[in-house]
Amino acid sequence: MEIILLKDIDNVGFKHDVVTVKNGYGRNYLIPQGLAVIANAANNTKLEALRAEEDAKEEARLDEFKAQAAKFEGQTVKIGVKAGTSGKIFGSVTEVQVVNALQEQFGEEVARKKVQLPESVKEVGTYPVVLQLHKSVAANIEIELVAE
Repeated sequence: MEIILLKDIDNVGFKHDVVTVKNGYGRNYLIPQGLAVIANAANNTKLEALRAEEDAKEEARLDEFKAQAAKFEGQTVKIGVKAGTSGKIFGSVTEVQVVNALQEQFGEEVARKKVQLPESVKEVGTYPVVLQLHKSVAANIEIELVAE
């Protein structure tokens, strides 16, 4: 069954994607919960209009994203973590921790989905992080993990 997603769904797809799912999953869960609609001709035309409208809104905010990227570019964000004597941290650093640190240190809101962490952030040190604020706007920052 082909459906149009109305929200981001883990392991299925992103908002406004046309995806194929099993009939029961679409019919019994996604559509009744308001997470998707059937991908027919009428809904596809509505989808194109929605995409155009959202792209226009994103383009209007492009200057805001560029200013935010300029503020973040090249900055180092310090995050306190609990670590053992060897420098290995307990657990791992998540996007939420990076977003909270950005909010505390710069006073700027960044969506969790826009933070791209390297795969292995398990030890005290400095790591590069990319903030993909818009399709065409990205800021490179570093996070410094400091043992508490």
